[in-house]
Amino acid sequence: MSHPAAAEARPPSRAGTSWTFLTHHGHVLLAVARSPDARVADVAARVGISPRATLTILKDLETAGYVRRRRVGRRSHYTVDPHRHFRHPADADHEIGELLAIFAADAEGT
Repeated sequence: MSHPAAAEARPPSRAGTSWTFLTHHGHVLLAVARSPDARVADVAARVGISPRATLTILKDLETAGYVRRRRVGRRSHYTVDPHRHFRHPADADHEIGELLAIFAADAEGT
């Protein structure tokens, strides 16, 4: 029998989730920060969106300067600029590196 507190600590299943705190743009950014050489299909699968939507988001992030793409053979290598500021005026005084640090710390603990 599981402990009630342990059940509360687990995230809800994807099927029961109608919204999240991070947008798809945020999830794609985190995915390429974690795996700069990941294929678009792999990023799409991790985020739970189509490869076409992933490409559109990567282009948005690249155009805005959050991500730089460099071709390495037939693959793309992504570099995230951690010093870019959040776009929303309420958060514009923060750099996205702060968000990346939170999730990097989370990834190290797993």
